[in-house]
Amino acid sequence: MGKHRKQSHLGRTAGVAAAMAAVGAGTLLGGPSALAAPATAPAPAAPAGDAQLVDGTPCTVTAKACVDLASHQAWLISGGKVIGGPVPMMPGSADEPTPVGTFSVLWKDKNHVSKEFAGAKMPNSVFFTKGGVAFHEGSLKNFSAGCVHLSMTDSRSFYDYLKVGDQVQVHDES
Repeated sequence: MGKHRKQSHLGRTAGVAAAMAAVGAGTLLGGPSALAAPATAPAPAAPAGDAQLVDGTPCTVTAKACVDLASHQAWLISGGKVIGGPVPMMPGSADEPTPVGTFSVLWKDKNHVSKEFAGAKMPNSVFFTKGGVAFHEGSLKNFSAGCVHLSMTDSRSFYDYLKVGDQVQVHDES
């Protein structure tokens, strides 16, 4: 699994609060809506009790970003309602899976460059695990090393909308 680390960089987190102001256009706001009825989320990702699910997703109303590994889809959520998605995404491979669970956005880097993968560019990175798993622009045809790949437009929308501390839920509804 990817182990990207935050590096000291002047201005890296500047403008995080302002990033909430816009959600990008494109497929994020007008994706297909034909989804199966939401199912109860699996244990470590689902909060205990009778948590309310967001319509059309496997995630609860506390999530700001939702990922379903089985369907290769992701959503942005505000106030318990979908505001973006579903959008296509590509998760980690069987050997380097995207972790399932409930996480918080830890840090963001608009122009992240991977030290682990020979300087690979990872635009619009939103990191949500201490191990370096992030949403970022990447291939929608090839599995990642654990990150959640999004299209260029969708990665911008996730980067612009999510802020440090926001909840990310990753489910595998297979």
